[in-house]
Amino acid sequence: MKIRLRDGLPLVAVTLQYHSQQIELEDVLLDTGSASSVFSADRLLAIDLKYEPDDPVHRIRGVGGSEFVFSKRVDRLTVDDMALNGLPVEIGAMAYGFLLDGILGLDFLVPVGAVIDLDRMEVMASVSPASQESNPT
Repeated sequence: MKIRLRDGLPLVAVTLQYHSQQIELEDVLLDTGSASSVFSADRLLAIDLKYEPDDPVHRIRGVGGSEFVFSKRVDRLTVDDMALNGLPVEIGAMAYGFLLDGILGLDFLVPVGAVIDLDRMEVMASVSPASQESNPT
């Protein structure tokens, strides 16, 4: 999948499935410095993914500050030909001063064996047998 640069930030498209509904998120930051994946609460309302009283809530911190998020397990998260089922993700306001649909973190990139080629501006699945075995899809 091609990586697009916007204001110097690497963006990819992500497909997220939750309870038989699906949404395409075009402006997701590819972030190897983020341990977890975070998505915009406003965007995910389109597939009825919203806070419920039993959802865990916690604070996440990053370079831009901190925010409270809630956690949900999504049915499937897909980037091009890389996918994970049942991935827990964080959902929050994402009020960082610029528009993003989400942040794709290492919780997705490592298990799928993602290779980021900045010369070709692409992210793809590794072809090594070891990384294919670790991919739970």
